Formats: sequence, structure tokens, C-alpha cells
Amino acid sequence: MAPSLDDESSLFNFIVRDGNGVKGIVDSGISKVPRPYIQPPAEQINKKNASKCEIPPIDLSKLDGPEHDEVANQIVRAAETLGFFQVVNHGVPIQLLDSLKQIAHNFFGLPAERKAVYRKEVSPSPLVKYGTSFVPEKEKALEWKDYISMGYTNENEALQQWPMECRDVALQYLKTSHEMVKKLLDVLMANLGVELDDSNIDAFIGKKMVNMNFYPTCPNPELTVGVGRHSDMGTLTILLQDEIGGLHVKVPEIIDMEKKEEWVEIPPIPGALVINIGDMLQIWSNGRYKSAEHRVRTTSTKSRVSIPIFTSPQATQKVAPLPQVIEKDGIAHYREFLFSDYMNSFFGNAHAGKKSLDFAKIN
Repeated sequence: MAPSLDDESSLFNFIVRDGNGVKGIVDSGISKVPRPYIQPPAEQINKKNASKCEIPPIDLSKLDGPEHDEVANQIVRAAETLGFFQVVNHGVPIQLLDSLKQIAHNFFGLPAERKAVYRKEVSPSPLVKYGTSFVPEKEKALEWKDYISMGYTNENEALQQWPMECRDVALQYLKTSHEMVKKLLDVLMANLGVELDDSNIDAFIGKKMVNMNFYPTCPNPELTVGVGRHSDMGTLTILLQDEIGGLHVKVPEIIDMEKKEEWVEIPPIPGALVINIGDMLQIWSNGRYKSAEHRVRTTSTKSRVSIPIFTSPQATQKVAPLPQVIEKDGIAHYREFLFSDYMNSFFGNAHAGKKSLDFAKIN
């Protein structure tokens, strides 16, 4: 049974420590959002203020034909401006994407004690973490989200350590998307003057992780956020969203659009995957590519799931703007650092737009 919504200490323990998550308080029959989830007015999302992003998806099958250069230009242009784009004909079977969404709903529908065994403090595997919000201990207001995170080292460890309820489908998703990730990175790196091959690709995407996110229905969506404003810390994120939508991206100042500095919603397109540029690509490109600031709204009508794959360098990898880019630019805008240090900074703070990049910026 959920504690009183007014007893914030007990509520925090019920949600975070005991593994009930947001779903636990929703299932207890709440009629209003508990105070720890009410965002400051500046962070609340007004659904009416975001227009739909009208950019059509990019057909990746055309990369293998006579339209290669045109499609490559579309990918580069998206990376240099919004930092977000959608792709179709990406090589990941549509049936698998449908299975993923169902498996995610099934996993979060499990009893709390079945999920709680994967809480960070007690998880039997360092690869698997079940949690809620982002960094609850650091946040002024919690995010309306539960998640399971599955780090990938190799197939054997994934099969042994990932939750049996979702491991096979999640692993298939990771494996079938790899070719697409390589193609996208190939295009983006070629534009920077770097040729990708088996000897250097791990420097960019040597670390991979599959998350399943669950956003339960919310009695007052206008007061909460599913995920607060942030950019992803890694290289590329591949996101499967369901038909409900709710993903908002900030239009950067640099875009010559009427909507600059406003938020646009990335509408769900059946069969499409959403790609977003992470902080590491912004740094390697010395700021030419833009990691996308984004957030997620909640909804009162239906629970929502999303399934991202996060790709990034290995923790021990040194990261800095690429020499080929500095040669052209004449100056580096970011310093060299170990990716593990960037991760510690990223996970040591609450979401705050693109402040994560301050760690590496040269002022």
C-alpha cells in the first residue's frame, strides 16, 4: 500500500528504495500528482506551445543506391541543425519493433518485487539497473518515469544477466540496428574527413546500452515531465517511440527558422526510428554537429513506452575534437577528457538542458 502523498520521506522510499516506481503510486489510485513530482513553472510543458516537426523521415535504403549523396546530405544537415531526425527502411524488422513495445509493457506490468531485484543497490548484475526518474537524490522535482537499463558487453553476458522477460527481444533489437548505426556514423564521420573501419569504430560506439522507459498515465500532465530538458551524453541514440508521442526537441538558435528557441514535437511515424545526436558527436565535430536538447511530456490518457539504444565510446576512451576538424577550424572549442569522467559528471547532476557540455567546453 502506498504511503500518504503528504509524507514525502515515506513516499520517496516507497517509490525509489522499495522499487515501486511511479507505476506503484499510480496503481495505488492517486487522483493528483504528489508534490515531489510537481515541476517548477519554467519546466512544465504546455502541450499547446509545441508545434509538430514537419521534417519527413529519411529513407536509409537509398544510401545503397544512386541517391547516396543526397541522402547523406540530409543526414549531415539534420545533425548540423536540429540534432534529431527520423529514419525508415532502416533494416530493423517492423515486427520486432512491435514486439519490443509489447515486451516493455509486459515488463513494467510485473509485480514490484520482480523489478526491484534489479535496483542499483541490489542488482545481481552490474549491467542491469532498474530505477525511476533520472538522479532522484539530486533532483528538485522527480521525473514521471520508470526504466530498466541493460548494458551490453557481449552476447553471452547479456543472455546470462539481462532480465529473462525482455532479454531476447532487446538483444535482437541491438543486433539488428548495428548495421544502421554504422551507416549513419560512416556518413557523419566522412563529412568530418574521418574514414570509419573495424579498427577505429569502437572508439566511437564501443559501449552500448538498451533502455526500456515506462511513462505511466498522469492525473495532471501539465505539472510534470516524463524526462526533463537534457541532451544525451553519448554518440548516437536510436529511439523507438510508441504511437502516443510526447517527445519534444528544442530548435537551436542557429537554425534560420521562425521557431528557433521553441520546442517542436517529434511525431510518431509507424515503423520509423528516431535518431538523435549526442554530446560526443558535438565534441568530436568541434560544435559542427549539435547534440539535441529534448524532453518528454506525460499524458493522462494512456501509459507510454519508449526504447532507446545509447551508443558511446568505452569508459577508458579519450575524447577531444578531431584533428581533421581543428585543422579546418583553427581552434578547439572543447578540451580532451576521459569518457568515464564525462559520465561521472553527467550522472552526478540532475537534467539541466545542455549544461552537461560545460564539462568539456573551453571558455
